[in-house]
Amino acid sequence: MNELSKGSVSWVEVDESAEGQRIDNFLAKTLKGVPRSHIYRILRSGEVRVNSGRVSATHRLKPGDQVRIPPVWVAAPATQSGGGLGRLGANPLYEDEWLLAIDKPAGVAVHGGSGISFGAIEQLREERSNQPFLELIHRLDRETSGVLLLAKRRRALTNVHAQLRCGQVDKRYHALVLGDWKKPRQTVRLPLRKYVIGGGERRVTVDGQGAAAITVFKLLGHYDGYSLIEAELKTGRTHQIRVHLSHLGFPIAGDDKYGKFDINKTLEKGGLKRMFLHALSVTLKHPATGELLRIEAPLPGELVRFLGSIHG
Repeated sequence: MNELSKGSVSWVEVDESAEGQRIDNFLAKTLKGVPRSHIYRILRSGEVRVNSGRVSATHRLKPGDQVRIPPVWVAAPATQSGGGLGRLGANPLYEDEWLLAIDKPAGVAVHGGSGISFGAIEQLREERSNQPFLELIHRLDRETSGVLLLAKRRRALTNVHAQLRCGQVDKRYHALVLGDWKKPRQTVRLPLRKYVIGGGERRVTVDGQGAAAITVFKLLGHYDGYSLIEAELKTGRTHQIRVHLSHLGFPIAGDDKYGKFDINKTLEKGGLKRMFLHALSVTLKHPATGELLRIEAPLPGELVRFLGSIHG
């Protein structure tokens, strides 16, 4: 592993494109390829300064702010171009001057961190190096495929975030679960709490003291020992669909965190080598025109083929 240097101390003036951006996200974009764990470390140590003062990771920037960035030394992976991800933005589901939507493959993290130095956002920024602003609007789990929405202007980011907070964005997922789901439609209200297990890995559990979480499930069809369901997110908690389903006794096929591990091994031999959870569609008001916009990603071929193999 060669050592990667990001140079000596530098001062960067914040322009209008970064107005309101969190300092941790600003640094992640500026120091491309540097793991977020390292970014948080230099923030905690006070090596990063804004207008000569120490700031927390959640500090919001203003145009004209002067950001001190220290020399950064990290171990560079042998290949850091992100080429292994392919060109994620080559065939967008939707794109205009405000928004970009891609069909994220399963197995690709949305951003670097937690041992992953290069995610979808880093790859897209590299592919579109002339794009002055590109930020994730929401996130998908690494093993979830489907619609991933990004903002190409800060106004688009803040507008859609406001829609998300007000429950105005419709997000639908398709999931294959173990067992015979009975109800045609079911609204699940189970609060969720995050915790950390050994090694720093995040987990989520149903807990009365947790944050409110609401999912609406709709039965789409039965297969041999499985049920295909649609999940509509009313809130956007970490691992919400996965934990709600597991708690109800219907874990998602192939889920390596909340699923049935012995059955997952059998499924893998049968052709399902990933979690069967796909972000099918996102419907929102366009941040500039206000017109209703629906973006859809068809079910991936490997999931369609697996459904065909278990049709009962």
